[in-house]
Amino acid sequence: MKKKYRCEVDCANCAAKIEDAMRRVDGVQSVKINFLMQKLTFEAEESRFEALLQEAIQAGKRVEADFFVEL
Repeated sequence: MKKKYRCEVDCANCAAKIEDAMRRVDGVQSVKINFLMQKLTFEAEESRFEALLQEAIQAGKRVEADFFVEL
């Protein structure tokens, strides 16, 4: 399952670090953060999508505390 969300990221370098951290969550298939548009595209297993999304967001916040995703 793939969904797009509005997010808040301070810089392109932070976006790359957050993407990397989110991809490392087991079960996440792909993550793309568009820094200019402030959009997050998240793809994960449909059966555990919401739990994986929350876990990935927490991984992103560990990298950059100001990271925010509008659900």
